[in-house]
Amino acid sequence: MNKESQYQQYQQFIEHKIHLTENFGFTPTWIPDILFDFQKFLIEWACQKGRAALFEDCGMGKTFQYLTIAENIVRRTNKRVLILTPLAVSFQTVLEGEKLGVEVTRRRTGINSSDKIVVTNYERLHYFNSQDFICTICDESSILKNYDGEYRKVITDFMKKHPYRFLCTATAAPNDWPEIGTSSEALGYLGFTDMLAKFFKKTKKGRSRRDELKAGMYRFRGHAEENFWRWVCSWARAIRKPSDMGFDDDGFVLPELIRQQHIVKASALPDGFLFEVPAVGQQEQRNELKRTIVQRCEKAAELINAHDRHAVAWCYLIEEGHRLEKLIQGSINVEGADPEEKKEEAFKAFIKGELRVMISKPTIAGFGLNWQHCAHMTFFPSHSYEQFYQGVRRMWRFGQKRSVTVDVISTEGQKRVLNNLQRKSVAADKMFTMLTTMMKHELNIHHTNMYTQEEVIPSWL
Repeated sequence: MNKESQYQQYQQFIEHKIHLTENFGFTPTWIPDILFDFQKFLIEWACQKGRAALFEDCGMGKTFQYLTIAENIVRRTNKRVLILTPLAVSFQTVLEGEKLGVEVTRRRTGINSSDKIVVTNYERLHYFNSQDFICTICDESSILKNYDGEYRKVITDFMKKHPYRFLCTATAAPNDWPEIGTSSEALGYLGFTDMLAKFFKKTKKGRSRRDELKAGMYRFRGHAEENFWRWVCSWARAIRKPSDMGFDDDGFVLPELIRQQHIVKASALPDGFLFEVPAVGQQEQRNELKRTIVQRCEKAAELINAHDRHAVAWCYLIEEGHRLEKLIQGSINVEGADPEEKKEEAFKAFIKGELRVMISKPTIAGFGLNWQHCAHMTFFPSHSYEQFYQGVRRMWRFGQKRSVTVDVISTEGQKRVLNNLQRKSVAADKMFTMLTTMMKHELNIHHTNMYTQEEVIPSWL
């Protein structure tokens, strides 16, 4: 083998190691005039990429963006696009399509031959055939990591042969390695396990991979952090406000968020104690919730019944939802056991103003729904920062005209829960700021390869 062939093989080896993704898409031909400049920019980038993730904060218009992407794919290929949404959000996607003049058909158990852009819930994916579509778009894709490995695999397998794939989510914690890894894998880029092996080092061994990730037992390898974010930038865009991408923030300034904390006392002390003590373990914290359920629900009802405006009462236990519904005037409790049709009718009534107070769990109504008509909520805190973040952002989002009040109702024994929630909030803000900063820097980098010059062979060889 001559030196030129050896050099070409070496170049191919180096390019294979870089892991910066190529483009699989096309230049869009239709972008509505009503969209903002930053939205048009992201649509053009995503269409040209062909397989991409849009990590955008709540209210940035992700639905308009992915509907525009879907319409461009249909016009270019004359084939179908499937949009997957959380439970009871698909009806909202249809309404957003009407605003753009994009026809979106909502299906539950399969397609009709005339369908082009179809929307359904994640839970109904098994009714659809992957071969009927050329593209899959996952709305609120961060919920994928909440499913068990088998269900997540079904979604990834459904998408893997589609030439066009898109993930859209308001990522609360960009240092959530499982979410970034599963997103990359679903788009057909570096697999989750390969991502960990390439960029991270395990600090100590846990009982399982899940426990290791939850406990933060992985850290960046030496000098790998910058390359990691460069790799993420090659297939994703993260934005909390238009200025993160160099655009004007006019119209995208959030109103004031008023967070008020209320501590209630139980009518009886814990068994065997003379005074209140922090609940340490998971079982103790759950017992604390049950022991104070009457006081917490009464406080939430007191705060919401003090006015006649719209409000949301978030709960975690089934009994909490039932008690709140009895105590709060003009309310309805939407729980997991309710039929899908009942949930959707309740959400529609609340959005239209026909229902004053919505009671539900963040796992049921905390993703995807737009409630800017409402500006007051009560919250029983848990260790899940994502659920708290998503619950708050149902109404504290771009487009909200009033200050939003969040009444956090807890107990003396839940101080550890509150401290953990605050710690996660600070960490999430820090990491997302780092991500957007690195992404902005990456967009201005001119990539060069220092090893492209032909070697000069000495005359004496």
